[in-house]
Amino acid sequence: MEAERLVGVSRRALAQSRGTPDIIAEAWQAQALAQAIGSRLAADGPKELRGEARGLSEIGGRSSGSLDHPAARAGVARAAQLSGLAEPRATLTGLGMLLGEVGMALVGVACETDEQGLYWQCMEAIDAADESLDRVHGMLRRLDEQERERQQDLERGRERDGPYGAVRGPAGSAGGPVVTAQHFDGDRWR
Repeated sequence: MEAERLVGVSRRALAQSRGTPDIIAEAWQAQALAQAIGSRLAADGPKELRGEARGLSEIGGRSSGSLDHPAARAGVARAAQLSGLAEPRATLTGLGMLLGEVGMALVGVACETDEQGLYWQCMEAIDAADESLDRVHGMLRRLDEQERERQQDLERGRERDGPYGAVRGPAGSAGGPVVTAQHFDGDRWR
């Protein structure tokens, strides 16, 4: 399944979670997905994102093991369905929203629980979601910088071209025939 679609599936599943076990399961799924997306971007993504993407993959790998959930023990991750990543910006934007939503849901679980073990698992998972979110924001900033540089290069190119198109120097320098001024001499052009 394409990454952007998989993020959407995860966001819907988190929104439909009822109770602590479902939220814990979706938090684990989100970190596994962050790891998979980070790995994919590190291997095949834009060069300027690869360092941050490796970091995202490492964080996702470390943190998905911190939540004690049957899906985690069984290794049944929705992220295993990841087949491609067509649009890095849209995928990262969606993943950022998912990680923020996971963090908020885990805060709710941590505030409601009386169980110390679960509380500390939630705290570790919240930290991991925040750290993953920082990596995602870093990659989005890099994409924005790259886009700004591309726009500036285009604008500089237009300024060189002039208001009526490309300026190519003396007549004929663009490889075309040299055209000289002509005048009408009564019965023909000369």
